[in-house]
Order: sequence, then C-alpha cells, then structure tokens
Amino acid sequence: MKIKLSVSDDCFEEISRLLTEHGIEIDDDAELILIQRDRYPDHLAVRDRRGDKAVIATDDIVTIESYGHTIELHTLSGVFTASQQLYRFEEMLDPKKFIRISNSVIISRAQIQSISPTFSMKFTLKMKNGDKVDVTRSYYGRFKEFLGI
Repeated sequence: MKIKLSVSDDCFEEISRLLTEHGIEIDDDAELILIQRDRYPDHLAVRDRRGDKAVIATDDIVTIESYGHTIELHTLSGVFTASQQLYRFEEMLDPKKFIRISNSVIISRAQIQSISPTFSMKFTLKMKNGDKVDVTRSYYGRFKEFLGI
C-alpha cells in the first residue's frame, strides 16, 4: 500500500517511520493521502511539462486550472501538472490564501495584480504572471467576501 503524506515537517519523519515499519510505502503519487488537520502544505509534489517529478512552493502558485482530467498549476516560473482533482486542491490549500473563482479555476490571493469589474456580476482578474481569469457569477459573492469588498 502507498500513501502520500501532507503533514508538517515536525511530524513527517515520525509518521513516515511508523508507516514504513508497518509495510506502508510513502509515495507522492499515491491514491491515498494522509492530511494533518488544520495544516496546509508549504510545497506540492507535481510534474513538469516533460513528466518529471518536481516540488513547488504553494506560495509560487498563481492559478490552478482544470481542463477535463488535466490539472495545470501555473507559477511565475512555469506550468506544472498534477493528478489530483481540483476540489482536492481546494480542500488542501489554505482558504485564507486561495479561492475557487469558477468551476475550473482556483487562484492565489497574493498573485492578483488587478481586478476589473465586468457586466453581469463578474470580475476579470489579471494575475502577476500575465494570465487573465474570470470570476464567474456563481463565485462572485464568495470572491467579494474573500477580498472584503
């Protein structure tokens, strides 16, 4: 059995040792994830464009976008892919730093460069990496509350 750990650095070694002693392998590509409550990861295991494993800091994430079964994490330094579903990222990332703005996009609050209102209760966000993403009507109220506007 393989398990991915999403725990604090303080706990990682001990939990990893205990699981390994019981024949459980620690793997960043595992289907099962052990998450520490009220603990948001500082880094995520992803894949680069060539498919090689990589680790990125959550603070570097600009947007996370879903294209069917493909999840892309956009950072200032490039685009990475992940195998988890979008709602898993929404659950695991700090809700004070990240918010879902549509059915297919999560953004980082710190990476918003500008906000432009549009018609029909929508916003267009320009992100620090130059991408433009829309806050859809379904997420409009939640987004305003998130920013305190």
